[in-house]
Amino acid sequence: MPSRALAVIAALSLAGLAACSSSSGSAKGDAGSPTALTVWIMRDSVSDGILKRFKADFEATHSGTTLNIQIQEWDGIGQKIISALASKDAPDVIEVGNTQVAQYAASGGVKDLSDKVTDLQGSDWIPGLAEPGKIDGKQYGIPWYAANRVVIYNKDLFTKAGITTPPKTRDEWLADTAKLNTGGDDGIYLTGQTWYALAGFIWDEGGDLAVKGADGNWKGALDTPQAQAGMEFYKKLQALGKGPKDSDEAKPLQAEVFAKGHSAQIISTPGGSAAILQANPALKDKLGFFPIPGKTADKPGAVFTGGSDLVIPEASQHQDAAYEVVKALAGEKWQTEIAKEMSYVPNRTSLAGVLAGNEGAAAMAAGAVNGHATPNSPNWAAVEANNPIKQYMTQVLTGADPAAAGKTATDAITKALNSTS
Repeated sequence: MPSRALAVIAALSLAGLAACSSSSGSAKGDAGSPTALTVWIMRDSVSDGILKRFKADFEATHSGTTLNIQIQEWDGIGQKIISALASKDAPDVIEVGNTQVAQYAASGGVKDLSDKVTDLQGSDWIPGLAEPGKIDGKQYGIPWYAANRVVIYNKDLFTKAGITTPPKTRDEWLADTAKLNTGGDDGIYLTGQTWYALAGFIWDEGGDLAVKGADGNWKGALDTPQAQAGMEFYKKLQALGKGPKDSDEAKPLQAEVFAKGHSAQIISTPGGSAAILQANPALKDKLGFFPIPGKTADKPGAVFTGGSDLVIPEASQHQDAAYEVVKALAGEKWQTEIAKEMSYVPNRTSLAGVLAGNEGAAAMAAGAVNGHATPNSPNWAAVEANNPIKQYMTQVLTGADPAAAGKTATDAITKALNSTS
């Protein structure tokens, strides 16, 4: 799904989850009777082993409650969830992509969990998951797990260029990348339309892709000075490699380009390393990871945080018991297990240390403290469908006036976000 952040990081996922019936099947017993809860989990979000252990543990510690965990497919899930939320027989807990919460909350079928935030230690949540779950001041989505981009680099090429430690600021990053861009090697393989990376640079400048006005309407924001500054940095960085200006990181697959051994860096989730090694096993032990550098050394660069939230439908017949499932999945024990087994970023900043020893995941967790989300509009998927941000980037990189291109993209974003169709 375009709005689903983890669609671009399938390498993080583990296959083999058992498929189950797609019907909700929630029990409707009287108070005090055994409770059967239906939980929808998306395919490949977490391993079958985690789900089996969680089910056994939860049922053992919640006498009289049984879990029916049903695996859902991403294809067509949006309409399926909307229909379930409008029904009288909805599942009790649903995993949703963090950028989808606004769309589902707008339907009126998602329970407001604002009164549970303190109990769930919400003040410790990573921002990029907490923010998209909060709509108009109300917390509908509870952060479950996250992933974000880092820089994957070729250690041999860094050594060859005399670079002994990864850069920690934007200026150092540009200087090091220039050193790496010699002898036929690319300092960085960065395509012209890697728009999630651009978003981070814009957030670092204090800007955004779109903003919500006092009148409730959304407006694109690529014509602002902050967006122009973020794009200018992107242009400088992209020029230090040979990446195409008119395509994204999937065309061609950047992992395959990097695997050839002549590109020093790519911006990717750590899971991208699996695809690199599959294409070139000789790079084993030669891959390094560091957080995207920020403007100053004391703070990593802003990153888009993708991942999942947990929601409880208003139509759930067992909302109190459903909350216990959410609380357990979002709690320290299962956050730690999921982070370690899946190499995901846990939902709390204080748990980042559980990824120590996993270089890629640790770099991801370090960057997650400056995580952000796409504009929290139920219509954001309409922006990504035709993605004027990509078009804007290519135009600027190929010589168009940044202000004029920014205005055109801003108008397109504004129209998409305020469409009622």
